[in-house]
Amino acid sequence: MNFWEFLGSRHQQLLTDAYQHASAVFQCMVVAALLGVLIGVVTYRSEWAGNLATLTTSTILTIPSLAMIGLLIPIVGLGVPPTVTALVLYGLLPIVRNAIVGLRGVDPALVDAATGIGMSRVARLVRVELPLAWPPILTGIRVSTQMLMGIAAIAAYASGPGLGNEIFRGIASLGSKNALNQVLAGTLGIIVLALLFDAAYVLLGRLTIPRGIRA
Repeated sequence: MNFWEFLGSRHQQLLTDAYQHASAVFQCMVVAALLGVLIGVVTYRSEWAGNLATLTTSTILTIPSLAMIGLLIPIVGLGVPPTVTALVLYGLLPIVRNAIVGLRGVDPALVDAATGIGMSRVARLVRVELPLAWPPILTGIRVSTQMLMGIAAIAAYASGPGLGNEIFRGIASLGSKNALNQVLAGTLGIIVLALLFDAAYVLLGRLTIPRGIRA
């Protein structure tokens, strides 16, 4: 059975795995983005706090993904919980770092002007600082998503959802007639999903970032 015949015979399962993979990454990215921006907002005004946040999330990223999931299994069990926990933790660094950099890069004159017209600290953050810091934050989200697309495949080790199941089944049955097809289908599926997500982020950037800021 060649690769195209394999796709034809397994297309329903592959589509289900692709949907689960995309869904897991998307939901984890929403949580990671909210946490990452919140951490950035809390720490960007303090040099030591910003450095501590960056160092902590950097340290998390150095833990091998297979080891991370293996450590989480005794705590949260198999399936979705270790997958979600690991992906959220791995997705934090680029978002936290870019949120801190973006917020610190806002022109102080604009913040002073907002203060001068009576805006509160929260109003300045929401209406001035975060919109101006949005381009680097979005870049951090894009980088995190691309990382998580690959890392999510390891979730199959903990009976998690996604295209990693195809890859692991293929590796486990190396030498059989469809082993290579399974690995290839899972790998190409992840690549296609990553490209689709990146295209969506490009579109989101065009819709949410004013042309003057993009320039």
